[in-house]
Amino acid sequence: MATKTREGQLVEAFVTLADTLVVGYDLVDLLHTLVSHCVPLFEASAAGIILTDDEEFEVVASTNERSRLVEILQLRSGSGPCVESVVTGHAVAVPDIDASGPKWPRFRDGALEQGFASMFSVPMRLRATTIGSLNLFWDRTGGLPEADAATVQALADVATIGILQERALRESDVARQQLQYALSSRVVIEQAKGVVAYTRSATMDEAFTMIRQHARSNGLPLAEVAAKIVNGDLAI
Repeated sequence: MATKTREGQLVEAFVTLADTLVVGYDLVDLLHTLVSHCVPLFEASAAGIILTDDEEFEVVASTNERSRLVEILQLRSGSGPCVESVVTGHAVAVPDIDASGPKWPRFRDGALEQGFASMFSVPMRLRATTIGSLNLFWDRTGGLPEADAATVQALADVATIGILQERALRESDVARQQLQYALSSRVVIEQAKGVVAYTRSATMDEAFTMIRQHARSNGLPLAEVAAKIVNGDLAI
């Protein structure tokens, strides 16, 4: 079987990432797919992804333990090119880690200890939202050729869309649960209105006002008060 060209590998990477953007896709698999494609595409020694949520950083995918350890080291120290890429929303290139100076001492020492000589980090962002960074490492100096920077960013952008879509789906599930709760509560409230209207010889509107006033004055959810009335645990 013929070896795939770099262009073919790149097309395959985008197609694979696009295939994951469907209902029920595995987010973890998406991220591991991205880093696993990046290593051969950009002749990197390793690749990894960090994500942030509520100001907490976490390594969520890596092609080997070496890159994972370097990323964790940055997260613990709160500094390094991977973190800076997230904070600034810009790509960070380190073509020679040994010559990077005193800016990130813990990153520099940790990366050299793991055998890395250069790295390149791009933000995972969608418009004004930055949620993490895609990070490439090399055992040689030089890092990523400038011509490939836009391609790495494009791959990161596709993955970011997938992550934000997953978050939106998760949030919409919460919204659906809340809607279902509201609909279920309405049934109980209507039943409680009927009970109060009968026992107090009141109209349904008057009964609802009584239930609502009791809930507010006691700091209780309206649905909870209604349920107690229906179950005979509360008389108004």
